[in-house]
This record gives sequence, structure tokens and C-alpha cells, in this order.
Amino acid sequence: MKIMVTGGAGFIGSAVIRHLVHDLGDQVVNVDKLTYAANLDTLNSVAALDGYCLEVADICDSEKMAELFQRHQPDAVMHLAAESHVDRSIDGPEDFIRTNILGTYRLLEVALGYYQNLAAGDKQQNFRFHHVSTDEVFGALKPGDAPFNPATAYDPRSPYSASKAASDHLAMAWRHTFDLPVVLSNCSNNYGPYQFPEKLIPLVILNALAGKPLPVYGKGENIRDWLYVDDHARALVTVLKRGRLGENYLVGGDAERTNLDVVHGICDIMDEISPNSGNRPHRDLIKFVKDRPGHDLRYAIDYSKIRNELGWTPRHDFKTGLRDTVQWYLENENWWRPILQNQYQGQRLGLNSNEKGAS
Repeated sequence: MKIMVTGGAGFIGSAVIRHLVHDLGDQVVNVDKLTYAANLDTLNSVAALDGYCLEVADICDSEKMAELFQRHQPDAVMHLAAESHVDRSIDGPEDFIRTNILGTYRLLEVALGYYQNLAAGDKQQNFRFHHVSTDEVFGALKPGDAPFNPATAYDPRSPYSASKAASDHLAMAWRHTFDLPVVLSNCSNNYGPYQFPEKLIPLVILNALAGKPLPVYGKGENIRDWLYVDDHARALVTVLKRGRLGENYLVGGDAERTNLDVVHGICDIMDEISPNSGNRPHRDLIKFVKDRPGHDLRYAIDYSKIRNELGWTPRHDFKTGLRDTVQWYLENENWWRPILQNQYQGQRLGLNSNEKGAS
């Protein structure tokens, strides 16, 4: 297949592309605006291959997107391009409204026109538009509540989750109103190699390595289900190729942890694999900071639908995945150091400031 991936230079998008190209032999057209969170170094292993093409473009630019569809003639679209950090959405919601809502609308419109103009036959029959979303659209759970499932009502609580909820509804509306062949997925918190350093796990790893405070919102009691990014990439491609049209599939890692548990786990791994560190015990670096507005208490995923229908299950347990992730960051300073120095220094979440926490 030739698959157009939007946001392919991001954390999850790049994992999807590596899986498509290396493991499955598919061709990929990577459409990315190359904003602050994009990093083409994540795609070094595919950049020179014949089956990969980068197109620097904004999904809000309908004319450019239409030209890309016509020139590349994709067999499917995986739409991952999005503003995704909750704290940034609180500080500046407008970018989230533009990219996540307006951008998705314009991409749907271009995809629909392309699909309708395909000649009747296998190419039109097999075309798919996979809209990739988040479990945050479902709001918050209390301890003891049943996990989110495909029938859970939407209840977004932040500008980020509200913008993603809106984009989900747009995608499904284009399915039911215009018959665009859409599938939808909602995932839990991802982690793993190449994650941008403003997110909890890489933030804590790099702060611990530098001997800086490890900021934790509130008392660290917020619970998330953690999903290894390569497992998510496999799930997304499975949904694209085998999911039923008009259905949504929830993807989780079966790994609920409090934020404090996650931070403790990273600290303990750092103590073990960096015995000569002057920062041991790393737990002493933890600093509790003021909670962020509207902080959802708990997310949890029931992924039985994708398991039962499509045969997908996560391969990485959280303990092993977290250790592998810590080890990757310790061994790949050449990847994250330029980000801290050139793009990110002093901007967010405690790498050079103690004013913000992370979750």
C-alpha cells in the first residue's frame, strides 16, 4: 500500500512510519508541518529509502493537500497530525482549535473529494481514512470505575481533549453523512524512544540525569494507562487495514499507574543503572508542584474490542518497557541534547524551571 501519514515526524507518527516501511514494506508519504515537536532524526532509518517521501505541508492548506493527494494517489490516510500537549492547550488554545479541528475538517474535505473521484474499482473500494485520537476525549474516571470502552460518552475537560473530541465527531460525521470510509482509534498515554522531552517520562529521565528537580503535579495521584509506542504503531496499522468502517477501536497498554508510581519507577531504574551518579537516590529529586487546572484523575482503557476482533494485544509490559525507555535516553544523548539546546530550553515543564509539573 501507499499510505499518507500526517504528522509523521512526531513521536507516534514516526513509529508508525518505521513499522510500515521496515516491517510491512509499505510506501509512505509523510505530510508534516515540522512544528516544534517534529524531529526528522526519528526517521533517519527510512529517509533514504525509495518507499518513503517527506512533504512539508500544513493540513490546513486545502490547496496544497489536494495537490499532494493528486500527485501521490495514496491508498489510505493515517491522520495523526495534531497539537497534543495539555499544558500548551491551557496556555494557548488557539493552535489546538486551528490544527485539530480546522485542520481535520480540511483534510476530510480533501480526502472526500479525492475518494469520490477515484475510478470505481479496487482502489476506491479499499481506500481508508484512519483518524487517530486519544482517550482524553472521554473525560475522567474515578478509582474503581470501569475503563473507557467504545460506547463511553464523550466528556472532554481540557482545550486539547475538546479539540480532539471535535475532530473525532467530524471524522465520524464524514463517514455517516458522506460515506467516507473512516475508522477511528483512541489510545492511552504513549511512551518509548524518541518522545519529545515535555512529556512526563522523558522529562523525568532527563531531569534525573541532570540532577534537576522532578516536578510532579499535586500529590502524583493521577492515574494513566501506559502504552508502549511500538505496540501502538502495530495497533494503528491493524485498525487501518482490518478495522470495520465506521467503528472506533480503543488501544491501551494494560498498565495503569499513578504518576508518582511512574516517577518512582524511573528513579529506581536510574539508581540501578547509574550507580556512580551523584544524584542517588533519585527519589530525593522529586518536587510536588501546584496541580494544573482541570487535571483529570484517571484514564483507563478496555481494549477488548481490538483484541477480540483484530487479534491485537500489547507486547510490552510496563516494567520492561520503562526500563528500555530509560536505557534508550541514556544511550541517545545525540538525539535529545539538540532539542534541549536549540528548540526547548527554558520553555516548558521544569527542564530549566520548577514552575510546572508533568503528567
